Amino acid sequence: MTQIIDGRSAATAPELELLRGLEDGSLGEIEVAWSDAFGHAAGKRIPARGFLERARSSGFAFCEAALGWNTDGTVIDSLRLTNWDSGYPDVLAVPDLATFRPLPWRPGVGHVVSDVVRHDRQPSPLDPRGVLKRVLARLLALGYTAKVGVELEFYLLNPDGSPFQEDIHAYSLENANALDPILTDLHETLGAFTRLEGIQTEYGPGQVETNLIYTDALEAADDSARLKYAAKEVARRHGKIASFMPKPFSEHSGSSAHLHISLWRDGQPAFGSDDGNENDVALHAIAGLLEHLPSITLFGAHSVNAYRRFVPDSFAPATVTWSRDNRSAAVRSLIESTPEGNRIELRTGGSDANPYWLTASALAAVVAGLEAARRPPLAEGGNLYGSGTPLPESLGVAVALATRNDTIADILGAASVHDFAAIASSEWIEYNGHVSDWERQRYLTRS
Repeated sequence: MTQIIDGRSAATAPELELLRGLEDGSLGEIEVAWSDAFGHAAGKRIPARGFLERARSSGFAFCEAALGWNTDGTVIDSLRLTNWDSGYPDVLAVPDLATFRPLPWRPGVGHVVSDVVRHDRQPSPLDPRGVLKRVLARLLALGYTAKVGVELEFYLLNPDGSPFQEDIHAYSLENANALDPILTDLHETLGAFTRLEGIQTEYGPGQVETNLIYTDALEAADDSARLKYAAKEVARRHGKIASFMPKPFSEHSGSSAHLHISLWRDGQPAFGSDDGNENDVALHAIAGLLEHLPSITLFGAHSVNAYRRFVPDSFAPATVTWSRDNRSAAVRSLIESTPEGNRIELRTGGSDANPYWLTASALAAVVAGLEAARRPPLAEGGNLYGSGTPLPESLGVAVALATRNDTIADILGAASVHDFAAIASSEWIEYNGHVSDWERQRYLTRS
């Protein structure tokens, strides 16, 4: 996004780097990227010659069906916003030049994140980044901006999906060494491509956690999308796979996408507190998250597999609860020694979540909480796995809850919610129609 200085627009540092590369010929190609509903990296490879003119005028056309398909690329015709009746027209990817990054694994190539618009130049309601920008505008109308820090976990696996490391000690430098050279390559690549804070081993064989630096909510979502794209490519180049499947092994830890959220007003932290407790703004935000958490779970857990994580004693939440610095709660309040560090952590997201939808839905619940100005129940302590309302038990339940919440639909966009839920529902329908090996082994000769 271009900065405004003294009433005139001024290019950001990434945009200036892009312009220099185009001018001096060091850039020969630009990846124009966008995200589909489930967060898959999509885009086009565009020659550098002529890129800038099209980026600033028409944008780059692609079929709108690419925003309306599910995990295996099946187009869902029950969508309101695009379908066979509409003919699946073109939409336009308009690069946000301020998101430019050199592509670390292909010298001479740049990467830009795009907004998706229709021919009338209005944002496509199917664009996940556009949904997040809509929520941020609603938040700004209340006088707040949001900063977000993201923790993303994933597994590094052999090409057949099996672990290539057996040890499961989290934070282990010895395990980290055993994952080299791929882990060092990940660190260097992600450090050049995102605002990487660090990488560590997690509580599964070959599982790692990546932490992104706390920043503007839209930039945090952009970084998360780039992280997933880059991690998969680094792993591929090492003959491995980076899997963001939330629960790839029943006997091992699941993988999450945690959000650390704070609000700011006029450049000052809005969660500030002088007495070591949450202030009214933080309490209203927590109340909104708790009230709407069952309904927004879908947007951070869109796959059948994501609901395997929500089990007791797993370090993943299982109930709608909040507490202070307590990893058995779904919402974790963190009060630091300085107001700038005060934040709320939402722990329900699965690692396969689309970062734009995950962030947008969390902030939509925060907006709802601020507008309702209610207070949450008192924070609980201890083991909270037996407290509170259970999180949705399945993708089918989550879809039903998401489509019944008019408050959240109004903030996210009712048609956008409908279509996201319809795409997710197709996963549930496909799953329910499949007879598994477990069912045959259990019932074939016992029925």
